[in-house]
Amino acid sequence: MLDIRTTADGVEFKVRVIPRASKTEIVGTLDGILKVRVASPPVEGAANAELIKFFAKLLDIAKSNVEIVSGQASKAKRLRVTGITTADLEEATGRSGDARLSVRKSS
Repeated sequence: MLDIRTTADGVEFKVRVIPRASKTEIVGTLDGILKVRVASPPVEGAANAELIKFFAKLLDIAKSNVEIVSGQASKAKRLRVTGITTADLEEATGRSGDARLSVRKSS
């Protein structure tokens, strides 16, 4: 089960990033942390930018509503997403996070 903290204007949750994957996707949860494969390498913020873009598209919100609160240079990150509820996040991530979810790049 995903550990989600409700804030005044949205939610915060932990993410474990696996860079240089074949595609960007959610692969599951481990100890309340959402595991996400990211297609971009961890170079010059590319993986962070891809992570923000992925969650913005998945949750159908602006990229400016997704913020990396901590862990910019680490695989373990804490994200803050404004303008959504815990229920919105759980629905978008497949509730338990066990289902693989991906957002493919549009042509």
